[in-house]
Amino acid sequence: MRKYLPFGKPDFGDREIEAVTRVLRSGWVGMGPETIAFEEDLARSVGVPHAIAVNSCTSALLISLRLAGVGPGHEVVCPSLTWCSTANVALYLGAKPVFCDVDPETLCLTPETVARVLTPRTRAVMAVHFGGFAADVGELRRALPDHVAIVEDAAHAFGSRYPDGRLVGASGNLCCFSFYANKVLSTGEGGAVTLVDAEAAEQIRSLRQHGLAVDAWKRFTHPGVLLDANLTQLGYKANYTDLQAAIGRVQLSRQEEFRRTRLEAAEIYRDGLRGLPVTLQRQVTDPGHSRHLFIVILDDEARPTRDELLVALRRRNIGATIHYEPLHLMPLYEGDGAPVSLPHTERVAANILTLPIGASVSADDARDVVAAMQAILG
Repeated sequence: MRKYLPFGKPDFGDREIEAVTRVLRSGWVGMGPETIAFEEDLARSVGVPHAIAVNSCTSALLISLRLAGVGPGHEVVCPSLTWCSTANVALYLGAKPVFCDVDPETLCLTPETVARVLTPRTRAVMAVHFGGFAADVGELRRALPDHVAIVEDAAHAFGSRYPDGRLVGASGNLCCFSFYANKVLSTGEGGAVTLVDAEAAEQIRSLRQHGLAVDAWKRFTHPGVLLDANLTQLGYKANYTDLQAAIGRVQLSRQEEFRRTRLEAAEIYRDGLRGLPVTLQRQVTDPGHSRHLFIVILDDEARPTRDELLVALRRRNIGATIHYEPLHLMPLYEGDGAPVSLPHTERVAANILTLPIGASVSADDARDVVAAMQAILG
């Protein structure tokens, strides 16, 4: 390829630019009416009463764990095959992340992999919908004690569907989305929590703005609303902005377009990689998969190796990458106990590779990637 192809790039067009321009001209760019409208649109699209926008999915996960009662002395179970935020938010609250294995075909945790690491100290399970494959949180809920909360890390899974057909985010759990640059719905940065409980929703709205009961939009635009100085809880600086929300509202309206683009690329990959020494994540071309990532897993005996393949693709201007290095092998998370062994995670992580896919990856781009894979591995 003559031009570098990133593994994930947003598609921002004239409508997004016009939306941002409209907000800039309004004179209000912080969290205000556009954010409220985006949250309403988002809740409606997922099928829940409440969606609260925050500055990142990391903040969404942190606040959700706090609402689940996680604190010092508790354990939070999460897969090792995930981005570090999933584990770090437990550390921020003084809890301990405990890593579980994944299913080698879906790359998600299962009730069985979680059960192996549950202890009396377990307070929450972080269900990561890896790459856009929706983990079965209903089955997981039935397998867990009542006092163990499920927080869904749906950073990859906007638009994905659970096995029962509902959209991810509508399970009744606290469900956290990411709107980072390469995500299915992108606002450059940001995240959101979707939920059904009204009281918990109000808690999140307060916690995202230092614990205040009234946001800046109401304080500065409504004469009868004053700053409530009686803070009763320590919150965070995690608010969203109307600039991001304006982009998000347009991106929401374009989701069907993006779904078709991602599906076309995934089908080209699926068909073009047949016969090569790789396997794909299960159901990556099914309707319930958001296809945030397109994952290939090299056979153990494949040559070149995964790292050699990555270098060879990048030399061809193809931005393949790795999702992820397993967290349980990183020094930050090493505890005082015996080393953790997660055989499926370790085998998959040694052979995993992400091919470019996204709103800006065309069918021709996907065919070029297939041709390069065939040339290198064929």
